[in-house]
Order: sequence, then C-alpha cells, then structure tokens
Amino acid sequence: MRRFLKKRRFLKKMKILIPDPSLVLLIGPSGSGKSIFARRHFLPTEVVSSDFCRALVSDDANNQDVSKDAFDLLHFIARKRLHNRKVVVIDATNLRRDVRKQLFLIAAAYEVVPIGIAFDLPKTVCFARNRRRDRYINPEVVERQWEQMQHALTNLKNEEFATLYVLDSVGAVEAATVERISSRHAR
Repeated sequence: MRRFLKKRRFLKKMKILIPDPSLVLLIGPSGSGKSIFARRHFLPTEVVSSDFCRALVSDDANNQDVSKDAFDLLHFIARKRLHNRKVVVIDATNLRRDVRKQLFLIAAAYEVVPIGIAFDLPKTVCFARNRRRDRYINPEVVERQWEQMQHALTNLKNEEFATLYVLDSVGAVEAATVERISSRHAR
C-alpha cells in the first residue's frame, strides 16, 4: 500500500523589528488583514486608522468625501505621537506613492525611521474577507486597490523605508511576530 504525503509548506516565522519610536506604514488593499494585524501586534493607542479618523470627523468610517479632513487628523495625531517619541502605526491602504511620501516627510521631521509592512495577499482572500466585513466595500474598489498593490510592490523596495516587510500569504501574516528594538539599532 502506498502512502501519499501531502506537501506542506512550512513557514519560517518572520520577525518584524519595530524601532521605538518609529513610523510604521501598513500597506495593502481592503480585506488584506491590516487592521486585524494592527490589533494583534500593537497597542490601540499606537494605531492611527484612516477609517477611524473618517468616523471621527463625519460619524461614518466609509465617507470618502471627508478623506482630506480625515488624513489631516491622521497626520496631526502621528506628529503629536512622534513629538512625544511614541510608535505610530498608520492603518490605511497606503497604496499611493504621494500618500507614503507625506508620511516619509513626517518621519524625517521627527527623526524616526519609517518601517513598511506590506500585505501582498491573493485577490481571492481580499474579496472573501471583504464579504465578511461589517463595513462592506464595493468589490470594484477592492479590485482596484489590489491592482494598485501589485503596482506598488515594484516600487516599495526603492522608497525611503528603513525596513520593508512583505507578508505574501495568510500563513505568513499569522506566523509573523513583532519585536520592539531600541531606535539606536535601527539606523
């Protein structure tokens, strides 16, 4: 009798080193797991969410009409935390270069390193998670964001990140660990 062994993919745990203080950008389309990752690995006070900022200024986390005000607030909070030498985690799609550039400028102004954590998950995962979300997003928007992510991945490694981590599967996201390090060791 033959035995067939299932091929298993063993994931090496990725250790994500976060200098304290630093500015951490979570990068990925809706449904890629950024917010869940942030809740799992960071203090609630460290995470600045664009959706939460939209809700603060309009009582509606999905209200795209207030995005400018929401991002003004997000940047204000990030600056205040960095001024006080605290870790800041930006929970937004961060898919556009101009958006990331603004955050790099904020990091530079406070002399902290920018760290990127990119969520490069399959489109099917993002769609499935979106269907289960409390705040459902139009699948066309998720599709566009996923395409933007694929484009961004080609450029992210050439940007101002001190370190860029790319999580390319659900297993990689779940296996990742976060460790704080002194900012002296990050430069």
